[in-house]
Amino acid sequence: MSEVREKSSLAKGTLVTLNRLTAAEKNDALMKMADALIEEQHSIIAANQEDLERGRANGTSSSLLDRLALNESRIAGMAEGLRQIVELPDPIGDELEHIERPNGLKIEKIRVPLGVIGIIYEARPNVTVDAAGLCLKTGNAVVLRGGSSAISSNKRIVEVLQQALANSAIPVAALQLIEDTNRASVDEMLKLNGLLDVVIPRGGASLIQNVVQNATVPVIETGAGICHTYLDATAKLDMAAPIVINAKVQRPSVCNSMETLLVHEDFAGAHLTSIAEQLRSNNVELRGCERTARYIQLDQNATEQDYATEYNDYILNIKVVNDLDEALEHIRQFGTMHSECIVTETTAHAERFLQEVDAAAVYHNASTRFTDGYEFGFGAEIGISTQKLHARGPMGLPALTSTKYRIYGTGQIR
Repeated sequence: MSEVREKSSLAKGTLVTLNRLTAAEKNDALMKMADALIEEQHSIIAANQEDLERGRANGTSSSLLDRLALNESRIAGMAEGLRQIVELPDPIGDELEHIERPNGLKIEKIRVPLGVIGIIYEARPNVTVDAAGLCLKTGNAVVLRGGSSAISSNKRIVEVLQQALANSAIPVAALQLIEDTNRASVDEMLKLNGLLDVVIPRGGASLIQNVVQNATVPVIETGAGICHTYLDATAKLDMAAPIVINAKVQRPSVCNSMETLLVHEDFAGAHLTSIAEQLRSNNVELRGCERTARYIQLDQNATEQDYATEYNDYILNIKVVNDLDEALEHIRQFGTMHSECIVTETTAHAERFLQEVDAAAVYHNASTRFTDGYEFGFGAEIGISTQKLHARGPMGLPALTSTKYRIYGTGQIR
């Protein structure tokens, strides 16, 4: 039996036990997991150094190394994320609807776990902890398959979490890590109907499209983030500049960072030079359209391919537009339905943008970097869904549940 099938089978075997657990028992396990991360942080950092050294030797970019790197602060943040999940209400068993029929039947619609969730992700070891915490809190077993670049970190993190689970009511086998980093292990997970109930990919466009196009197991699509910020004619420079800098520079390697800045021609004439200087001072490479080149010096012209690229790096496209209509059209053409922002003092323009832009998160006068489970108050997130079925946007605890009808009768027949 393959590693994928064996570990998925072990995870599935824990579902009956998981379904019986109380919220208090699950919370106790998550607290033990959080404490264990802090107690073992030095061994986790040592394992992470192996991944970083391997990444540097393979020529991994600095932005991707940043996504991979762990330190005491980041591990503390991972532990805090688990503790915040503990503080959140357990959605399992919540009654969403109550119906009483004329024939006396009483019908309840309640939340239930999805079952066994497969998570396929790339170079961010914090996903290992977030996914484990969210899945286990909602009574789901989880099979993790991280990328080869973080394999040492992921193995040590899962060992630490499983050691914590051994002293809790949650079965150790409910948390599994696929250690085979060959492409074949992903392909096998995608067709493991009957053992995996759903697969959730987290990573770049190629990974996500491979999963979406080849899976027979149901998929919750978390999309790539080609995010835009549009500076309208009435945007205020003292608000617009910090939003732009934050959206691009604060952490460019993540999916909610800005890849293209759209600028109304009136704002460009007055303020684009100032914003460009601030971007350059933060080591951002600027690419732009011909109109942009009239206002600032570009590192190179932006192409159609540039507008369709998620850089995850210190590279930004800039496009000067005539008006809101042109900005909306550009977003419709190149957006990935992730996060989009308008900076404006014109209420009608803001309302139109919020209404017409088809994205999981749409902002008025705030950075797209807030599209995050932690920032939305979910504690952590399993991913940011850009699809429209089941879940959309940052996916917290309720997104990892399905529903079941419970019907109470007194002998009714049809």
